[in-house]
Amino acid sequence: MPPLHLLILARAPERRDALLNALRGAGYHAAAAPDGPAAAEAIGAPGFDALVVDLGWPELEVRRLREALAPAHAVEPDALEAAERRHIALTLRYTGGNRRRAAQLLGISRSTLLHKVRKYGLDER
Repeated sequence: MPPLHLLILARAPERRDALLNALRGAGYHAAAAPDGPAAAEAIGAPGFDALVVDLGWPELEVRRLREALAPAHAVEPDALEAAERRHIALTLRYTGGNRRRAAQLLGISRSTLLHKVRKYGLDER
């Protein structure tokens, strides 16, 4: 099972850094958001499996956070191409850019993956 990608939102830098180091040491992929706006932007981006939040943060509006994570009304699903692009990008990130391994995980040929990488502008070179 691949390691989880975690987003850390903690106000105190020393606390945030200690948590990041502990999670990374345990084999997780962890990133931190330095403030609320950065966290709000990161929450909306694909790629994170879990959010670790310091609920003692005075400016944190738990109700709004809950609404952002689980909206009351259904959100229109993305187009298939958008979902495919995100999934390919996530798989490439997981494999550290190893396209052969990414193609294996995706169940497609390497040439198909290379075509899709070009199509979606995921080529980092």
